[in-house]
Amino acid sequence: MIGISMKQLRYFDALAQHGHFGRAAAACAISQPALSLQIKELEDTLGAPLVERGMRQIRLTGLGEEFALRVRDILRAVDELDDLARSSHTPLAGRLRIGVIPTVAPYLLPRVIQRVGERFPGLDLRPREAVTQRLVEDLVEGRLDTAIVALPVSEPALNEYPLFDEEFVLVRPLEDADKPVPKPEVLREMRLLLLEEGHCFRAQALSFCNLASSVPRDLMEGSSLTTLVQMVGAGIGVTLIPQMAVPIETRSAAVAVARLAAPRPSRTIGMVWRKTNPLAGQFEHIADIVRAAGQGRDRPPMAALQRFPRQIDADAGPARVDPPAS
Repeated sequence: MIGISMKQLRYFDALAQHGHFGRAAAACAISQPALSLQIKELEDTLGAPLVERGMRQIRLTGLGEEFALRVRDILRAVDELDDLARSSHTPLAGRLRIGVIPTVAPYLLPRVIQRVGERFPGLDLRPREAVTQRLVEDLVEGRLDTAIVALPVSEPALNEYPLFDEEFVLVRPLEDADKPVPKPEVLREMRLLLLEEGHCFRAQALSFCNLASSVPRDLMEGSSLTTLVQMVGAGIGVTLIPQMAVPIETRSAAVAVARLAAPRPSRTIGMVWRKTNPLAGQFEHIADIVRAAGQGRDRPPMAALQRFPRQIDADAGPARVDPPAS
């Protein structure tokens, strides 16, 4: 239809996603009055309202809901045309919207950003941290280009590219450092601290403890691994964290870390992107950088980074780990 601009479609898509003029305007980096004006002009062009305007939020009309679905398809197709043009350029340049799950972002993302910048100086990396379900939705809808997640995600529209495996380790109060490492059947009888609903790491930890179908009454939840480790340091319980989180999360908490008995719990970290994305070949170069960072080629091994007096391996027995010189 003549008179509808791509700018108006993107503004309307943001409004449909956020359900609020202020938040949509912030996401589009424009003022709220400017966004409202563009939406009003779009409605005038169509000759029908797209949104019901309330005091605190907006609601899409029936036409607005149908329109939003088609707008999303149009924007995704336009973005893929842009990606098609970028795929012919070497090295990769321009905007790259990359999602990262919260149990990876603080520990891996800084190194990835640095190394991607060195390898692809023309690339404008736009990271976004969110739980797996949200990242998958944003990928499918074209709001992200790729994401670093725990595999599998089992979404037919996405290609999964495994990068590396990492173990989970047990974090417990410092006074428990010399105690035997509990087996899974013992661990599930202890007060277990886990991430809140929505985090894939929560489900993986529950599965290891054979608690996937019945969550114990003593289970306590936190919003981040930092919160969980600090709660352990306060003597509230025990928790599992991924190995990459150990150096950062344990440096200011009175905790001990133990490797669990084999077969040890672990996860596979990988990258995912839409199968239709023309940049798929380029993403593999980014994946190589993420793999190198995740496998620790640019950092010392876990044991050398401990800031607590003891680390125990369930298979090898107690081993003294002296704290690093300050």
